[in-house]
Amino acid sequence: MNDWINFYDFKHSVIYVNARHRDVHYRVIAEDICKLVPSAAAQVLDYGCGEAAWADLVAVTCAQLVLAEAAPNVRASLIMRYAGHPKIVVIAAEQAAAMPKASFDLIVMHSVAQYLSADELDRLLAMFRGLLKPGGLVVLGDIVPPHFAAPAAGVALLRFGAANGFFWAAMSGLMRIFVSDYLRLKKTVGLSHYTEAAFTEKLRNAGFTVQRAAHNIGHNQQRMTFLARAAGSVT
Repeated sequence: MNDWINFYDFKHSVIYVNARHRDVHYRVIAEDICKLVPSAAAQVLDYGCGEAAWADLVAVTCAQLVLAEAAPNVRASLIMRYAGHPKIVVIAAEQAAAMPKASFDLIVMHSVAQYLSADELDRLLAMFRGLLKPGGLVVLGDIVPPHFAAPAAGVALLRFGAANGFFWAAMSGLMRIFVSDYLRLKKTVGLSHYTEAAFTEKLRNAGFTVQRAAHNIGHNQQRMTFLARAAGSVT
């Protein structure tokens, strides 16, 4: 995980092909998270939030939004961006474990599971279960399937670019990926992939009831989002 944290801890042009891509990417994610917030009184944790450029949009829909981010430079940028915001708190990812039990109505972890080992994910799921209020919801987005993930991601990016005015930048961005540290890390560190059945079983083994969402958070609908509640909780 640390290698991937270091990779994402700097502004670069490999993952986000230009400023327009970065902006629309985070806006779409924020809009999708807004649809999952259960009420205006909800306490929400976005774990591994990244740059969260549109977090203020989510904050409008809830009582408090906690942004937990492991990458220190990204986190420092978040602190500056949302300094003084009455509803947004920024913390280090490791601080989440020390928060009081049953703190959150909604916990979101989007596009993080692929960078975790199976054991790391199990530990986070146990932490989320403890932080969840009775009847609360854990949402795990952008779960990567094992087959044709890279070609599907490329096609999804091009379609996203065509719909949002950065198609040609997306084309050149895909070419840059082939000479980037991303592919080197993918080969040396690896990514975690799951079938729907395997991820459902992992969540059930962690003590959750599970449902695959009809829509994946974000633009890539070849990936999966799962909705998990603590087994036996009342919704």
